[in-house]
Amino acid sequence: MRGPALVLGIMAAVALWLWALGGADQITRFASDTQRDVQNAMAASLRGLRAGEAGALMTLWGLCFAYGFVHAAGPGHGKLVIGGYGAGSSVTARRLAGLALGASLAQAATAIILVYFAAFVLGWGRAQMTDLADDVLAPLSYALIGAVGLWLLIRGLRHLKPEHVHVGDGDTCAACGHAHGPTVEQAEAVGSWRDALAVIGTIAVRPCTGALFLLILTWRFGIDYAGIIGAFVMGLGTASITILVAVASVGFRESTLKLVNHSAVARAGALFEICTGAIVVILATQLVLRAI
Repeated sequence: MRGPALVLGIMAAVALWLWALGGADQITRFASDTQRDVQNAMAASLRGLRAGEAGALMTLWGLCFAYGFVHAAGPGHGKLVIGGYGAGSSVTARRLAGLALGASLAQAATAIILVYFAAFVLGWGRAQMTDLADDVLAPLSYALIGAVGLWLLIRGLRHLKPEHVHVGDGDTCAACGHAHGPTVEQAEAVGSWRDALAVIGTIAVRPCTGALFLLILTWRFGIDYAGIIGAFVMGLGTASITILVAVASVGFRESTLKLVNHSAVARAGALFEICTGAIVVILATQLVLRAI
């Protein structure tokens, strides 16, 4: 069990640095300053696009990708959901990377829907849309993250059932005829589409403020296509970070489980779910408290 203990210790140390020793605040300040600079550059590119300057559109979309990358580099709910799910669930890196990409693009779609619904149906301006995203949707998304963590915690507790010692070297116990732990093939199977939708929905419920900024300006300037495509490009920038988190979290889990013997795989997996779920619940609670 040294492997699981080491990984869980690293996870706890990172969480401690982020939330108790001010690491998250340092990263947030850096990300916020950089995002503000990129937003100013985006506004300049939009003015150039309206003036018909050559290359302004590609410059704008390049800045959109950079904004998404920097936005994702700071502490955020997307990485928490993806990382927590990857560390606590039997999902492959490829599938989780797909979920990370889907969630980032869905987040962009949420921004597009919000802006155009609010503008055409409700007659809202930028301040009202931003307030909705920050004051309502942000706490809601953090609460949903906490629900995902609680679900992982409860599922881990259910999986942590006492069993007799595994008899034999095969996947099936020679004494009872049952498998006490998942095979490699079983461990690579995705839980369900319900799990996938929960992961994507939890991230997508809160649109990116940068995407709102872009979409509102392009709508007002009459260059909607630039903003809509730019929002999805921004989502790709965000996905470039969350996909790395997905691969890393699954790699941690799989490499650690390989260090335990066959009879302990089920127990180690359950402990991963419990500890990961608890960490996600704690961090999500802190995010909710900061947002309200």
